[in-house]
Amino acid sequence: MKDKQDHFKFSKDVIAYPLLFVLLIWAVYVFEIRFGYRFNKYGVYPQTIRGLRGILFSPFIHSGIKHLYSNTIPLFVLSSALFYFYRKIAWKVVLYGILLSGFFTWLIGRPSYHIGASGLIYVLFSFNFFKGIFAKHYRLIALSLLVIFIYGSMFVYALPIDEKISWEGHTAGLITGLLFALLFRKEIAKPKKYVWEREGYKEEDDEFLKHFDENGNFIEQLEVEENPEESNDLKINYTFKEDKD
Repeated sequence: MKDKQDHFKFSKDVIAYPLLFVLLIWAVYVFEIRFGYRFNKYGVYPQTIRGLRGILFSPFIHSGIKHLYSNTIPLFVLSSALFYFYRKIAWKVVLYGILLSGFFTWLIGRPSYHIGASGLIYVLFSFNFFKGIFAKHYRLIALSLLVIFIYGSMFVYALPIDEKISWEGHTAGLITGLLFALLFRKEIAKPKKYVWEREGYKEEDDEFLKHFDENGNFIEQLEVEENPEESNDLKINYTFKEDKD
């Protein structure tokens, strides 16, 4: 069986792919400025056939430098976390996340062009947060807590508090990330389990072993006989062994 620690092995993908995402959205914006194009019409326009093309194009289109900058850092940080902790399914989360969150936006959005990488960012935010909780692995739970500490305020912008913000795209991303956290179960790191290897074990040792939990910790204090010289010594050697089941 492959070592579960491979799930947390650093590779160039952790930096290279997130950097590629960031460079792509900046390249599109630079092209717009340099040649005087505006790609807003290629965003998601809900409930129209033409608006469906925005599902693919909208993550790369931004309304201005402020919009672009506000999406750059979260996109890089959250996608880096995805490729480090969930590298086996990272591309599925990214590609299917773009498609599904874009489609949800197309279904529930207001009659306007919805653009920006924020839909994907909310997918990454939601997936990293909820998957860590569901996986019950201490490193992934730590990631969840870190994500909510840094980007917890993002939940607010999934509500219709500002008519200039596509809260529909944010909500679509949150829902998509949550669905993926529930559905993507394979190739997720799980906590290691250990079993006792015992040498010199006998059935009468059960009275002694009941004082330990499954991790080898004392669950109650052992009674020590006043005259240990007259007692029979119990010699059992215990070692931890990873449970491969």
